[in-house]
Amino acid sequence: MKLLIVTSVSEFQKDILNIFKKAKIEAFSRTEIDGYKSSNSVIATLSWFPGEKGGNESLMFFSFTEKDKIDLLFELVLEFNQNLETNNPIRVIVVNIENYI
Repeated sequence: MKLLIVTSVSEFQKDILNIFKKAKIEAFSRTEIDGYKSSNSVIATLSWFPGEKGGNESLMFFSFTEKDKIDLLFELVLEFNQNLETNNPIRVIVVNIENYI
């Protein structure tokens, strides 16, 4: 069992859901996050005007899943990222799980 974490800009939600479907990862969670590319934008958001937009609207998906499904997902994300016209690739990491119930 491994913990799969996928992050991207929110515009790629449908693409990520399609990738999860192709990789047969059916159980996952999603949360909205703000994405930042440099520490300067984080500092800029700590202003007195909270209505100002800080980061990019992003998403984080996570799933506890098996290695074979993750391997396929990696292939699909690599293929997706190679065809991007923007500088916002889908990011994927995997964390080993020592114990779980």
